[in-house]
Amino acid sequence: MGFDVFGMCNALFDLQAEVDDSVLAELGLDKGAMMLLDEAQQQSIVPRIYTHIVNTEAGGSGANTMFGVALLGGTACYTSRVGTDEHAQMYRIGLAERGVKPNLGAGEGATGISLIFVTPDAQRTMCTYLGRSRELEAADVSLEDLRASKYLYVTGYLWDTENQKEAVLHAMREANRAGVKVALSLSDPFCVHRHKDDFLQLIREHVDLLFGNAEEAQALTDTTTPREAVAALAQYSDIAVVTMDRDGSVIQRGSEVVETPVYPVTAVDTTGAGDMFAAGILYGLTQGLPLDVTGRIASFTAARVVAKLGPRLETLDTAVIERLRNGATLTEL
Repeated sequence: MGFDVFGMCNALFDLQAEVDDSVLAELGLDKGAMMLLDEAQQQSIVPRIYTHIVNTEAGGSGANTMFGVALLGGTACYTSRVGTDEHAQMYRIGLAERGVKPNLGAGEGATGISLIFVTPDAQRTMCTYLGRSRELEAADVSLEDLRASKYLYVTGYLWDTENQKEAVLHAMREANRAGVKVALSLSDPFCVHRHKDDFLQLIREHVDLLFGNAEEAQALTDTTTPREAVAALAQYSDIAVVTMDRDGSVIQRGSEVVETPVYPVTAVDTTGAGDMFAAGILYGLTQGLPLDVTGRIASFTAARVVAKLGPRLETLDTAVIERLRNGATLTEL
């Protein structure tokens, strides 16, 4: 079986809990903050909030994008590393149930988790424990599935440990040899500032499609506007995509430049919007759609995520996607 997209990122099992402010205070968490947990913190916090959990689901940035590709009608598989706890099997099942083939390595210990605390005022406090995902290695990459894919999609979050770097480079080199396009998401400004030189080398040597928001792209290219950044990035990768929040997005392939506005919705939660936008772009490109159509699909699907709580969509109006494929503009929907 072939795949449209072969995804790689950190496997994080989402645990969503409804709590009041007193629980956050008891756990020593700053309301509205995002923080990384070490193993001791994870072991201390998780047992104390189990009775507050209201939803559990396979997640993480790269997995969210693969879910989006599958929801749009594409095919995807996903590579990461999990532990040997109960969350590992739940993660595998969660991928499969959403139509994404699990290609997961495993190591002794705990699977990565993302704790999302929601207080009565709808404020979200997020804590991430990377767990065994940090131990991803080259042997976890299924070369058979990779070579049978149209795109390899990797996130900058993986450029953290030496073994993760080795796995990423292994996958990129194999993709290059097999004629599989390579896509990289810059993921976060922190990733760019921390790994700028490495990212520039990856883009020059291996990457065909690059994703970044305006802050990430400008930091990487030492430019002052998103359009300057996308022009600079397009010199290295075949296609560069820069999102600009409320100002939409700009895509450049050679001399072709496409700007797409946002699809207007009432914003509820921006978590996961970038992941779904990337899914829309990957779907459009693997389906051979024009850049302007691809950009509109990405804009629409990202907006649907923004209009709800949580980073993933359960359903998508396929009739609207078909209209977009056939040339409808966002204002015509």
